[in-house]
Amino acid sequence: MGRTSTTITFSLPPEMAARVQELMKEEGRTKSELLREAIRRYIEEREWRLLLKYGERRARERGLAPEDVERLVDEYRSETAQSESRS
Repeated sequence: MGRTSTTITFSLPPEMAARVQELMKEEGRTKSELLREAIRRYIEEREWRLLLKYGERRARERGLAPEDVERLVDEYRSETAQSESRS
């Protein structure tokens, strides 16, 4: 069976490395766990920003104002909540 992870080496400023060490002790986690979580969150936030940018562009193309988008999202959430409560 092959490896399920890849080793990556990188450098941190001393203050950041010290903070990582503190967090390791405080949370009882490994360096790898902390950095995996940080990278995973960065990727999720970046994907969310890209999605928002795409949505803004599509809304402009369709002539929708920000208020329209908020209203549509609220309507969708309301419809979704109602259909879930019926299930």
